[in-house]
Amino acid sequence: MLRLPTVMRQMRPVCRALAPHLTRAYAKDVKFGADARAMMLKGVDLLADAVAVTMGPKGRTVIIEQSWGSPKVTKDGVTVAKAIDLKCKYQNIGAKLVQDVANNTNEEAGDGTTTATVLARAIAKEGFDTISKGANPVRSPLCHDPTTKPSYFGALRLKETPAHW
Repeated sequence: MLRLPTVMRQMRPVCRALAPHLTRAYAKDVKFGADARAMMLKGVDLLADAVAVTMGPKGRTVIIEQSWGSPKVTKDGVTVAKAIDLKCKYQNIGAKLVQDVANNTNEEAGDGTTTATVLARAIAKEGFDTISKGANPVRSPLCHDPTTKPSYFGALRLKETPAHW
């Protein structure tokens, strides 16, 4: 683990010099390799497990504790995803990535956030596994066209249905 310096600017009072004063604070932890991927994937799994129970017509409801008022009962995947904030900052990074997937799906389509979250977990697991085996993360086929490799989606099968009227 590396600690990198971050530079924070502080303005001095107007009565002194107007030039900003630089203060160095060592606040950034940087992790590389398998440890970082494992912790991020744990966060992805925690969020996806909480959201996955709401999937489909027989999906279950989730109760979300709120700081004020009564608890919120919902079956909406994006609402569950937004409510999750993990204590470990590395796990929280993975969870935030999947939260962005749910938010973007909600904005673009308005529905399907639970499915998008479960697919994001499957893609993250397969991608991290491929990288752990020594593949180049930039030239991964998953990054270019995930539909060319249906094994990435596990049990999900992509089917086309002809529209004959």
